[in-house]
Amino acid sequence: MNPSASGWIDKYGSVVLKHQNAYPCFDTLYAALRKNGFVYGLNAGIPHFIQAEHTLSEDEKAKINLLNALYFTYKLETKSVDYASFINDVYKFYEILKINKVGFFDKLLSGNKTSAKLEKLMASRIYIEDNIFSKTFNNLITNSLLFIDVLLFKHYLNHTIDLKTKAEEIEYLAINITYHALSSRETQRKDNKLSQLLASSLTYIECGSHTFDGSYRDQLLKNKDLWENRYLLDMACLTVWEDHSLDYTESDFIFGIGKDLGLADDIIIASVTHVTEFFKLNMDTIHYLKEKNLAHQFYDSMGKIVKKLILRNSKRLLKELSQSAELVALLSKSTVRDLTNDEKRKVQNQLLDIFKSIPSLAIFILPGGAILLPIFIKLIPKLLPSAFDENRIEEEEKE
Repeated sequence: MNPSASGWIDKYGSVVLKHQNAYPCFDTLYAALRKNGFVYGLNAGIPHFIQAEHTLSEDEKAKINLLNALYFTYKLETKSVDYASFINDVYKFYEILKINKVGFFDKLLSGNKTSAKLEKLMASRIYIEDNIFSKTFNNLITNSLLFIDVLLFKHYLNHTIDLKTKAEEIEYLAINITYHALSSRETQRKDNKLSQLLASSLTYIECGSHTFDGSYRDQLLKNKDLWENRYLLDMACLTVWEDHSLDYTESDFIFGIGKDLGLADDIIIASVTHVTEFFKLNMDTIHYLKEKNLAHQFYDSMGKIVKKLILRNSKRLLKELSQSAELVALLSKSTVRDLTNDEKRKVQNQLLDIFKSIPSLAIFILPGGAILLPIFIKLIPKLLPSAFDENRIEEEEKE
């Protein structure tokens, strides 16, 4: 599965059909999303049943985790496994929230298929920046509050009337808790990257339009939604643990917030313990903790993009060549015996792939071909060999 190429949402649908019991309840789903870092807005992993052919970038992991979270929330709330209905409901949900920042050309290229339109919509939701240059220049590109979408989708499925107000409420509480968690430290950092990331991820409210006073705690006391409260507690724990320590003032703050949220001591302790373990396991992959100047960030980001493109396209070419070797073996067999229907289909498909390979190989050997090829794949996917289409749904998957 390649979340950066078209067709990945349909591909996920074909894969998840075999893993309908992956999360028997929302508790297990939440635990998995927290382990992968999605709850924290720091995507370090993906669902265990998703096999990625290449090393995924953080935004690609975020796409998979968001779709996976939305699907299993839908399944658990509606008791339905109708994937087409799920896609339609998610698209309607985002339309209600007016999250449809998709450009004219993206709409033109995606066509009328709902899953294709949802791919464009979700891509616009994942990224904080709209500008491609600023995405490259700035490592903090992935929306860190995406789990709020999952909480809101849960409300949508349970027919909450005013989703927009609910969205504003959750964001308001999240950003206030973060601000006051930072204020609880004995020594405060002036340049706090986590607070910058959270503030830039806001969708429904503007950070500057709200005052940060103690009144938000009155709202916490009124909030009775268990999973909203669990999420808010985890965000508070993430904030106080950003400097890799927990002093007594921060501890008092966390337990105070936990009590306001109506959560038991064991849940509060588990939340602190989990974020501690997450930092230990994923420190090297949490980009926002790395202190770099802008020039280093730019070259680091560019280097990663070019390296990813070269590695992925070289693997695709090797895969195509290995499939052609199988074709030679099948043709040799055909001289001494009749091929089976399955073998004949393979011969037909691989002969077509060889003809398709000619333009793609020509593009790859051109100067800058590693960068041009993904654009070519996006615009004319059917003119490329099967090895280049990681989101192709095989016949057995369709059945």
